[in-house]
Amino acid sequence: MSISQFTEKDHEMIRESYAKLRAAAEKRCANEKELAVVQKAFDFANEAHKNVRRRSGDPYMIHPIAVASIVVNDIGLGYKSIAAALLHDVVEDTNYTIDDIRNLFGEKIASLVDGLTKIKNVLDNEDRSKNLLKEESSLQAENFKRILLTLNDDVRVVLIKLADRLHNCRTIDFMPEYKRDKILSETMFIFIPLAHRLGLYEMKSEMENIWL
Repeated sequence: MSISQFTEKDHEMIRESYAKLRAAAEKRCANEKELAVVQKAFDFANEAHKNVRRRSGDPYMIHPIAVASIVVNDIGLGYKSIAAALLHDVVEDTNYTIDDIRNLFGEKIASLVDGLTKIKNVLDNEDRSKNLLKEESSLQAENFKRILLTLNDDVRVVLIKLADRLHNCRTIDFMPEYKRDKILSETMFIFIPLAHRLGLYEMKSEMENIWL
C-alpha cells in the first residue's frame, strides 16, 4: 500500500464501483434502513482509506467494494455482511478499533469485522509458506482448526473471508513474489477446501484456476 493524493479519476472509479455495489445491495436489503447501514459503512470505510492505494495503483477502497460485491452477488449474503465486507480492513489498516465499529454499527457487524481481523492475524502471525509443501495434511488440518475457532458461531465470517481471498487472488499479479507464494499456498491448502466444504463451487474453481 502507498499514500498519495487521490485525483478526480480515482474518486470517479470509487463512485462507479460503489454504484454497482449499491444497486446489487438494494435487492438484498429489506428496507431503506438496511440500505442506509450499507451506505454508512461505505462512507466510513471510504474516509478511513482515503488517499491509500493498493500495489496496483488503484484506490484501496476498490478492494473492500469488490469483496462486498462478491459477498452479495456470488454468495448472496445480507446487509450486515455487505457492511462488514466494506469495513473488513479498517481495524487492521487504520487507527480505528473494534470498539469504534461497535459504537457506530452495532454488536453484530463489529463481531463480523473482529472475526475477519482474527483470521488475518492467524494467517499473518506465522510464515507458513516455508512449510506448506512439506506437511500438507497436518498443516491443512491445523489451519482449518485455527480459522474455525475464530468464527464466533457465525459462518458469515468465513464466507466474507473467502470473498476477500478470491479478490486477492484476482489481483495477485500486482503482489511481490514472496507475497504471491504465501497467498497461493494458503489458497490451495485452506481456502479452496473451505469453499468446497461450504458448497461454493464456482469460487473454488476460480481459485483453483488462479492457483494453477
